[in-house]
Amino acid sequence: MAATQREIDREIAREREAYEQAVAGGVPRAAHPDRNYPPYRSSALRHPRQPLVQVALRQDPEAVELASPAFGRADVTELDHDLTRRHQGEPLGERITVSGRLLDRSGRPVRGQLVEIWQANAAGRYAHQRDRHPAPLDPNFTGVGRTLTGDDGGYTFTTIKPGAYPWRNHTGAWRPAHIHFSLFGTAFTQRLITQMYFPGDPLFRHDPILQSVTDAPARQRLVARYDHGRSVPEWSLGYHWDIVLDGPTATWIEEGR
Repeated sequence: MAATQREIDREIAREREAYEQAVAGGVPRAAHPDRNYPPYRSSALRHPRQPLVQVALRQDPEAVELASPAFGRADVTELDHDLTRRHQGEPLGERITVSGRLLDRSGRPVRGQLVEIWQANAAGRYAHQRDRHPAPLDPNFTGVGRTLTGDDGGYTFTTIKPGAYPWRNHTGAWRPAHIHFSLFGTAFTQRLITQMYFPGDPLFRHDPILQSVTDAPARQRLVARYDHGRSVPEWSLGYHWDIVLDGPTATWIEEGR
């Protein structure tokens, strides 16, 4: 029988209390959660249990590319960052502009990096055949975009604020509104994936994926900041979200999930 939301909330509270007790006892704070986080049920099946398999690159340097992702059939264009202009008509929902910078641990900009996003539409449904959520699809919104960071490490996307959606972790489970970010270095093998959330979402405390980041400051770094100065008059509301690749203030990355 699937757990209830109340049971999951209690598990989340126990995990958080155990973490804070460990920190009080001298264990260093951790920006990244354990790969096996019990309230996030599928993490028990999705993290490695055996040593990783090494690819014999010296024998076949192209072997690693056989299982690597490949995105797009052309170079990044000026329209790829605007998810609201990819179809004939206007998408439904609240138009937003999300911008920020990609930084290293010293606060230096990371230039010329491919940043991709994907997300649900305003009704909380992905344009994907495996999404069976009975919410409407939007023919004018497919929820994918990409861009390259500038010399200052900056990126900008114009999109629609996504809706919450149910998932099957437990009875009554709903994911807070979020946008998935994929970041690339100089090769596909350097791909990193994370999620950006919106401030003030009441679902935060109930979501085992977000709460798996048991360190509160690290969890807060996943939440964008509303920035009225980044809003475009009569067009979109603005949100600011920086991504730090490593170091003590690193943004949580979905390693092993």
